[in-house]
Amino acid sequence: MSDDVTSATWGRKAPPHGQTPAVALIGPKYPHNVGMVVRLASCYGLRQVWFTGDRVSLSPTRGERLPREERMKGYRDVEVIHYEHVFDRFPAGAVPVAVEVRANSEPLHSFEHPDDALYVFGPEDGSIPKVLLTHCHRFLVIPTRHCLNLATAVATVLWDREYKRWLAGKVDVPVTPGEYENRGTSATPEDLVFGAR
Repeated sequence: MSDDVTSATWGRKAPPHGQTPAVALIGPKYPHNVGMVVRLASCYGLRQVWFTGDRVSLSPTRGERLPREERMKGYRDVEVIHYEHVFDRFPAGAVPVAVEVRANSEPLHSFEHPDDALYVFGPEDGSIPKVLLTHCHRFLVIPTRHCLNLATAVATVLWDREYKRWLAGKVDVPVTPGEYENRGTSATPEDLVFGAR
C-alpha cells in the first residue's frame, strides 16, 4: 500500500471504479482500524478498501497517514479510497453484503460468500445507516457473545471467505507469508516432528 489515499470525485457518468471483492468502511472512527483493514485486504488478496465520513483523515498534504505498522511496502497492492457514495462506483454485478447485527442476518457459519462481494462494515460506535442498508443485497452476522472490534470483524469475515474458497476448490494451495514474501519457512526440529518417538 502506498501512503496515498484517493479522495475521489467522479461525475455521475463516470465508469465504475470498484473492484470486487472489496471492503467498505462506513464512517470509521480510528485510523488504526482503517490501517489494519488495509493490511487484511492485502493478506487476503483484496485490491480495494473504501471508507466514508470525516472522522478518519488521511490527507498526505497535511502529513496524515496510516499508522506506521500498516505502511509496510507489501500493502502497496491495496488501493485506499475515501468516497462518500461507495455503492455508485461498483459495477452492477457487485453484491453488497452488510455485516451487521440485524434480525434475519445470515450467520457466518453457514454463509456462502459471493465471488463479487463488497463487504460493508459500520463504524466502531454505531451501525450502518438505514439509507445505505437499502443498497445491500445480503446481511451477515458474526455469531459472538459481544460485538467485535472493527478490524477483528473484517479479519473474521475475510478468513472465513478464504477458508470456504479453499474448501470449495477455488484456491489451489493455502499460501503462507514465508512463501508469498520469499522468506522461507521455519525449520522444525526433529524432536518436534509429529509422530516422532
